[in-house]
Amino acid sequence: MTRVDRWLLPEGIEEVLPNQALQTERLRRRLLDFFHSWGYDLVIPPLVEFTESLLSGSGSDLNLLTFKLTDQLSGRMMGVRADITPQTARMDAHSLRRQGPNRLCYASTVLYTRPRSPLATRSPIQVGVELYGEASLAADQEVITLLVESLQQSGLEAFHLDLGHVGIFRCLEEILRLDANLRPELFQLLQAKSSDLSGWLEQHVTDPALGVILQELPELAGEPLAVLRRAENLFHDAPAELSLALDELRAVIERLQAQFPKVPLYLDLCELEGYHYHTGIVFAAYAGGIGQALARGGRYDYIGETFGRARPATGFGIDLKVLGTLNGAREPIRPGIYVPAAEDDPEQAGEIRRLRAAGERVVCGFPGQQPKFDELHCDRILVSLDGAFIIEPVGPDSLVSN
Repeated sequence: MTRVDRWLLPEGIEEVLPNQALQTERLRRRLLDFFHSWGYDLVIPPLVEFTESLLSGSGSDLNLLTFKLTDQLSGRMMGVRADITPQTARMDAHSLRRQGPNRLCYASTVLYTRPRSPLATRSPIQVGVELYGEASLAADQEVITLLVESLQQSGLEAFHLDLGHVGIFRCLEEILRLDANLRPELFQLLQAKSSDLSGWLEQHVTDPALGVILQELPELAGEPLAVLRRAENLFHDAPAELSLALDELRAVIERLQAQFPKVPLYLDLCELEGYHYHTGIVFAAYAGGIGQALARGGRYDYIGETFGRARPATGFGIDLKVLGTLNGAREPIRPGIYVPAAEDDPEQAGEIRRLRAAGERVVCGFPGQQPKFDELHCDRILVSLDGAFIIEPVGPDSLVSN
């Protein structure tokens, strides 16, 4: 490895440098404090766990995204977390065992074996909430409302929300009773909204009415209430589970439109992201200028079944790095005050402590230092004049050696 190579980072792994790091940390604190105000308790899951618990109930997608290694103490396989939701499910089922609704929040880095979309990071900072123990639609409404208000709290003004319901495809899949090898084919065709869907349905679906529903499903996307009307007509003679899913979506959409009339909504009944572990309403937030979801969430009942406690659950996760790069999520970093070095000056030391206690950033110089104020992020300087301390703007006359 050459000297230049030693500075390289793996593809999709990046460092966060001072200004962005401070903005990201401020945003993290603000969101966690906001979650706390809603009654969500902070947890800090471990970086690695045994794969038996880390991947339980999460489907094959998460398994492929997870880095695995052998624990040198036990000889068992461990994984570096690629998602925090299974960890909170373990905490709810085993570590906490609360009887009623259990609200948890978190903010930690996760690691992917490969990016989830082109040019995306493999080491996002995931901040989010999980609500366990409540099966009613009110829980879904709470976490979706919390997501919208969280993005608004971050300073983000322009974003839109996509909604779906994986229960619709799950119900249709059960009715079809397809062979195990055919189910993934149908899933992929619907997820990609492929033009090959029509030929596949003619070959494998004998029920004409069911074939029409599946053929039309990829087209059921757009303005929410218009899509719901089309879907209700299409599902008129379909099983009650489909009508129930539409009723749930209508209730959530009408509430969101009443609460947040300026937030655009988009409904896609063929949205199957996270299908392998989601069980009901799913949602995602997008903002202009980024080609990936800013946040994702949904209902994922039964994920705790492996731990002996299959509690209903819903929640969401936000990509904090992506959110921090959006203009609306930024806040100015206030420059600090530079203090020239002074040996054993208790009055100056006291003034520095007072300024810091008042919330100022104070950077002390070293003997012989010629300060570079732009690198120090200082636009003011503390000087002593006639026995008193005053703060002056940085200027040409301020370029003094200590």
